[in-house]
Amino acid sequence: MRIVEVVAPARHAKELMAMARFYGAADCWWGAEGPDGRQTLRMLVPDQARQRLLDGLQSLLEKESNGRIVIQTVNATLPRVAAGDEESAENKRSSVANTREELYTEIAKGAQLDGTFLLLVALSTVVAAIGMAEDNVAVVVGAMVIAPLLGPIIAFAFATSLGDRRLSAQALAATSAGLGLAMLLALLIGLLAQIDLNSQEIMARTEVGLGGVALALASGAAAVLSLTTGLSSALVGVMVAVALLPPTAVLGLMLGHQRWELALGAALLLAVNVVCVLLAAKVVFLVKGVKPRGWLETRKAQYSTSLYIALWAILLAVLIAAMLVRASFGDLLKNVPFWGG
Repeated sequence: MRIVEVVAPARHAKELMAMARFYGAADCWWGAEGPDGRQTLRMLVPDQARQRLLDGLQSLLEKESNGRIVIQTVNATLPRVAAGDEESAENKRSSVANTREELYTEIAKGAQLDGTFLLLVALSTVVAAIGMAEDNVAVVVGAMVIAPLLGPIIAFAFATSLGDRRLSAQALAATSAGLGLAMLLALLIGLLAQIDLNSQEIMARTEVGLGGVALALASGAAAVLSLTTGLSSALVGVMVAVALLPPTAVLGLMLGHQRWELALGAALLLAVNVVCVLLAAKVVFLVKGVKPRGWLETRKAQYSTSLYIALWAILLAVLIAAMLVRASFGDLLKNVPFWGG
């Protein structure tokens, strides 16, 4: 549950109270009217009812320049609130614990391109390169956890589900900058340091199979489910499972050592992971009913969602075909001097 606090002109008092009852608030209470003519209404709202209530409140207050809606977390409430029998069928069908607005705030944090983001990418790349060079699984896993590359990709899928161009551009810029910086640093390490490229941890990131496709799809879906259900702590496991940073680092290392065929394998693995996460995230956002508030914006977002799902599905099919071709002709390529380095 959450506390939804509404600060609005006192003339909306009756409407706000009626909305609280209509949308299934478990409890509500008034604050005193302030000198500016505004009054505060706090509502204790179950997860399933919160999105429809927020949509209604925003429609009511969108022309009020001094209206404000604040959502607060609730650790516990006594006496306990049982699910009411009067809860609407539409609310009962909802399985999204976090509202669109809460998701936006949470997901947008992961798409911020700032010094902290770039520093984490740089540090995780160095850690991953050392861990893979020394065949140290624990170090590689640690690099996956601190790498912030999953956030912008999920943010891009979320932004396209809402038709939010600003967040889409921000997420795309952060993704490109993060992957580019990681590959550049790994390339420099490959050029300047003597690294055993035959270590198990490195070679494991130069091959991709159908199992890797299934893993990336499941990880992308799990990431979105963890966010929409409020279990964001599960994202740590997803960061490890989807493994975006290691193939990026291996790609740079292989390019630095001019191992073209192995670099191609790492690039293919990275592309499969990114496309699978985007495709799975888009599908889960669609199934969960994440969409804009307005009718016109919803129609535009539905069109863009269908377009993006078709695009990622086609790209995934192309990548799977490339995987199969590479698996068939990989041994021949290794015997070619240009590819074998």
